[in-house]
Amino acid sequence: VFNAETAELLSHHQVEIKQEFPREGWVEQDPKEILNSVYECVEKTCEKMRQLNINISNIRAIGVTNQRETTVVWDKTTGEPLYNAIVWLDLRTQSTVECLLKRIPGKNKTFSKFKTGLPLSTYFSAVKLRWLLDNVEEIRKAVEDRRAMFGTVDSWLIWSLTGGKNGGIHCTDVTNASRTMLFNIHSLEWDPDLCKFFDIPMEILPSVRSSSEIYGLMVCFPVFESGALTGVPISGCLGDQHAALVGQMCFQDGQAKNTYGTGCFLLCNTGQKSVFSEHGLITTIAYKMGRDKPAFYALEGSVAIAGAVVRWLRDNLGIAKTSQEVEKLAADVGTSYGCYFVPAFSGLYAPYWEPSARGIICGLTQFTNKNHIAFAALEAVCFQTREILDAMNKDCGIPLSQLQVDGGMTNNKILMQLQSDILCIPVVKPSMPETTALGAAMAAGAAEGVGVWSLNPGDLTAVTCERFEPQINPEESEYRYARWKKAVMKSMGWETSDGPSNGKPK
Repeated sequence: VFNAETAELLSHHQVEIKQEFPREGWVEQDPKEILNSVYECVEKTCEKMRQLNINISNIRAIGVTNQRETTVVWDKTTGEPLYNAIVWLDLRTQSTVECLLKRIPGKNKTFSKFKTGLPLSTYFSAVKLRWLLDNVEEIRKAVEDRRAMFGTVDSWLIWSLTGGKNGGIHCTDVTNASRTMLFNIHSLEWDPDLCKFFDIPMEILPSVRSSSEIYGLMVCFPVFESGALTGVPISGCLGDQHAALVGQMCFQDGQAKNTYGTGCFLLCNTGQKSVFSEHGLITTIAYKMGRDKPAFYALEGSVAIAGAVVRWLRDNLGIAKTSQEVEKLAADVGTSYGCYFVPAFSGLYAPYWEPSARGIICGLTQFTNKNHIAFAALEAVCFQTREILDAMNKDCGIPLSQLQVDGGMTNNKILMQLQSDILCIPVVKPSMPETTALGAAMAAGAAEGVGVWSLNPGDLTAVTCERFEPQINPEESEYRYARWKKAVMKSMGWETSDGPSNGKPK
């Protein structure tokens, strides 16, 4: 919860959501658990507000932000999900992508680039939805009976929070729609030809709205006796990376931010024109702040694994009990001692779009220990960002003079210093790291009919920041970066789908 005049964070609560990995390369979440975590966060935050003597009737609007591309299909008559949510970095659709490629002349992955801004990849929702229609009988049947609704997580939440099966609003915003591969980013409508190509019935798609308008009113939660936020409008909706761009106040052409979460996402505002990348970046809608306002576009570099590599060191290798401990291990050695880690657990995203890559750790000697591996993992996040930044500088023609950063991992000071060293430019971090939530709040508060938040540049509060300046010489940085690129080459072409068992355990 933010103060609409000062943008100050007043109260918050968070709950970690379980990821399920039913098979190698599969990543799922339970849509009911996602919804219940929202109920719990609202309830706990309202409780904290009461303790702070802030009247919760002062909450004027609610914004929603979500991990994009994650795909949910539910039954509109029962309100129940028909399958787990397939998470954005899930890889099960690799064979679906290959089947679809065969239908494109010259197997051209970028066949829809000028309509959608996206390459054909396991990453986007249309392929996940195609997989569900092909593999889940219950979903196929619900589509035939006209009971099925598709959405990214924002749609599932807004539908549930505005009444669900009793009149819930089935909608999404332009930023989330622009990540499905079914949406034309110029006409701002679902594209009938793409729906036909993926063989997806248009009646299951949500209606597409701007990122800042009243979608509907919050209904009383089943778990809330008090109904604390009943009747409050839900009036902001942005995919998480777009919300961070707004929260970092990147409203000018050429401003960019990098968010360090599970993955890593660098977005650069290109204004009201869509720029198409020659260097492996994708074109996306940045935001559209109101029904009658123009859409703004962005170039985006997406890295699948950033914070997830720290989680992997903690949960899979057990070399640390907490994420903080990984930072400490790295700090204790201050070098990877020639060890390089390419965390291509879900293939490589930008700028390679290489699904056949897999994670590797190379340059190991008998001297290498867990501290060096921890350092190499943090360095990997920085090298991946450098690759995207290089691509973005080539596409935009104007090199960034500093990088604005946010997200959970930016609390890691070692990582931020390393990032500045590897990029050879300053890294600037706002003192309040929750910029994604802030962006959603800004969109909600600025909506017509709410009007408690001004997005005029002159009215925006200056944010206090911490700066990290490069501390190593550029030659050293270039040397390490060149070695990293060599490691990336070794990670490619690892997985082929025509292997004996497709790499899956029997």
